[in-house]
Amino acid sequence: QVQLVESGGGLVQPGGSLRLSCAASGTIFTIYTMGWYRQAPGKQRELVAGITNGGRRNYADSVKGRFTISRDVAKNTVYLEMNSLKPEDTAVYYCNAHLSIRIGTVEDYWGQGTQVSVSS
Repeated sequence: QVQLVESGGGLVQPGGSLRLSCAASGTIFTIYTMGWYRQAPGKQRELVAGITNGGRRNYADSVKGRFTISRDVAKNTVYLEMNSLKPEDTAVYYCNAHLSIRIGTVEDYWGQGTQVSVSS
């Protein structure tokens, strides 16, 4: 069984910063990519940022230059550094891992979500 546990959400003023963390644990053979998605009320879940095993990153246009994704491969942990936060960044942020628990299988796993609220 695989678990993704997120931490670091909260309430912050516009222009502020937050750092999210997500640790994967359990029976894991290989993690290929890890990433962060978010879902605001009334909107679809969207990709915020992703990072591969090799360190290749991709970002949503709306967060480029403000958010940075990083990963500790040895610890199966992914981080999201969020700076210059805006009210439109308010959402539930979900951690995602694209991984295999045995040779020949690849699945997506999700964290429980952490609330990020940006408001004055």
